[in-house]
Amino acid sequence: MSNIRTLHAKVHKWIDSIGFRLNASQTDKRNKVTTNHYFFETFNFIERNKDGDIGNSKFLCFDMYGEKINVRSLLDLQTAFFENISQLK
Repeated sequence: MSNIRTLHAKVHKWIDSIGFRLNASQTDKRNKVTTNHYFFETFNFIERNKDGDIGNSKFLCFDMYGEKINVRSLLDLQTAFFENISQLK
């Protein structure tokens, strides 16, 4: 569990330093699942958790081809982000 909490803390510290913005937040009241959508320039990623418990947060982003990437480490997110940003002209 602490590994997931550490991932959540690392991701949020990094997105705060880069300047990501929270675009939307939705809560499915029946299932108690909150989905947060963050963006920066052309890069988007999604965070989902149940009952507001960051211990079960899951992160999902998309590579430069639009393929889904399950984020298992901060490096996964950073790699997808920098590949996406490098394509901007």
